[in-house]
Amino acid sequence: MPEFDLIARIKARASSRPDVTLGIGDDAALLRMPPGKLLVVATDTLNAGVHFPIGTAPADIGWKALAVNLSDLAAMGAQPAWCTLSLSLPGSDAAWLDGFLDGFLALADQHGIALVGGDTTRGPLSISVTVHGLVDDGAALRREGARAGDDIWVSGTLGDAAGALAQWREGQPVEPALRARLERPTPRIALGIALAGVAHAAIDVSDGLLADLAHVCDASAVGAEVDVDALPASTALHATFDDVACRGLQATGGDDYELCFTAAADQRDAVACIAGDVGVRITRIGRIVPGAGVHAHRADGSQWRPVHAGYVHFE
Repeated sequence: MPEFDLIARIKARASSRPDVTLGIGDDAALLRMPPGKLLVVATDTLNAGVHFPIGTAPADIGWKALAVNLSDLAAMGAQPAWCTLSLSLPGSDAAWLDGFLDGFLALADQHGIALVGGDTTRGPLSISVTVHGLVDDGAALRREGARAGDDIWVSGTLGDAAGALAQWREGQPVEPALRARLERPTPRIALGIALAGVAHAAIDVSDGLLADLAHVCDASAVGAEVDVDALPASTALHATFDDVACRGLQATGGDDYELCFTAAADQRDAVACIAGDVGVRITRIGRIVPGAGVHAHRADGSQWRPVHAGYVHFE
């Protein structure tokens, strides 16, 4: 299928929005910004064999490609609006593209985000997505706002995706519930938006909790103390790995795309109400302290040291 037929196939399935003046098919999109809003932009690239196992179903690749980007908007407290999609494909495979769009557009429709442009090219399988969101001026969540005395919270459960990857890399059958968390993460959009004005800082957990929390500490010039025994785990993770392995996967595994955020201790009731309203489990896992760096400990107060702090893209 020629390139422009591929583009036409994508355009025929993509939804639009009233604020899209010009979408797929021209040199660039024309988008109408509402007054009083800031534009929030995030980009992620997924490569075969790095961000998803070879042989992953096209629909799951499509879902994840958008989900990891939406997670960045969630961490900023932004409402999704538009996105672009760049596809590098080894060949022109209509069936693969249709499957990919099944997953990608299903998630896009859930969050009212319009696909407005992008690019297609021949090459190794790689997907790059740029998302655009909207947030009230002055309301965006950022990494630099954490304050000493803040509670540290995390949404959902940690370690499932890393557990699935560990099983895959070892050539073992992958537990279905863990595989689902790896292939179809849930961006916490509603939670991020609701935390505006309550949370002081936020980040999504992509490279591992300790590594990502360290970015918050660096940006905010503070330290953090984390109780690794308080980290939330799914029933499937506990059933598949022993306690020692679970703790490592939860603290450093990455690919969770949950939100880690800080809020003042006197906001605990407000945070709990928000979690209830949006239907997301949250867990208090530590506190922000004066100083620098992330310090992990067990429930009995003993120090806990990970083998590594999280995923590093270039070593």
